[in-house]
Amino acid sequence: MAISLAARIGGLALAATALLVLGAGGPPPAHAQAPWVAPASEKAKKNPSPSDKKTIDQGEKVAKVNCASCHGARGKGDGAASVALNPKPADWTSARVQDEADGEIFWKITTGRGAMPSWRHLPESDRWALVRYIRTLAAK
Repeated sequence: MAISLAARIGGLALAATALLVLGAGGPPPAHAQAPWVAPASEKAKKNPSPSDKKTIDQGEKVAKVNCASCHGARGKGDGAASVALNPKPADWTSARVQDEADGEIFWKITTGRGAMPSWRHLPESDRWALVRYIRTLAAK
């Protein structure tokens, strides 16, 4: 019993449609991810690093080595690896990021979520310096 090519294609199309309508049974789409909000106690943390050239340069170096592949050379969330990510990496120049408290950004860097890895292994001073550097990117 040979099944015609048209019948096979029709069956595949029907199956594909069912998967799209009913879902493939996997995790919810990334765009359905809940907002990423730091605990209040973390948001309240103040940056102990000075806001000086040395600290900002330190943060920029950390960003170039660890973050640019996803967040891009200018922090716009357009690094080479961002093409494959959904949701896309945060645009550090955006009002959304710039409006976050230093403690919230530090907490997100430290804990990570989804494709964003935890950077807990970096020295705390490097993570705080990265926050200082991110602040310099406002409206760029």
